[in-house]
Amino acid sequence: MKKKIYLVYISLSGNTQSFVNRLTSFFQFQTDLEIESVHVKDLVKEEIPFYALDAPFVAFLPTYLEGGNGVDNGDTEILTNPLGDFIAYEDNHERCLGIVGSGNRNFNHQYCLTAKQYAERFGFPVIDNFELRGLQNDVERIGRKIIDLVDEIN
Repeated sequence: MKKKIYLVYISLSGNTQSFVNRLTSFFQFQTDLEIESVHVKDLVKEEIPFYALDAPFVAFLPTYLEGGNGVDNGDTEILTNPLGDFIAYEDNHERCLGIVGSGNRNFNHQYCLTAKQYAERFGFPVIDNFELRGLQNDVERIGRKIIDLVDEIN
């Protein structure tokens, strides 16, 4: 039987969606995993109710924070909260293998801070991170880490 994994994400500017699409292609060529992507923004937009996942997943989250420097202020998440709501829905958080953060390194301490906050909130690891749309070596590195995580649970 084919192993299944969800890639659950929210993308506002298209960067995270581009990364998830390229990662899905990587998996199709490197594994026999069944990949299903869930764009939480689409669920909200289409008013599709959240649902419990039936397989493990990895979450992907860009960083959108309200002002500040990410150290002593400016660490409040904005715009991406529906992803947290989806992860918190029923027992979804228990199926999460970890989170991959993205952002812009120009924001220093705020770079991928939201992913770190999710990891702390839900008790799963930050698997890795990438900047903006990510490079091909980011796709391959993160893809291999996810493959290893899936292999560990089976």
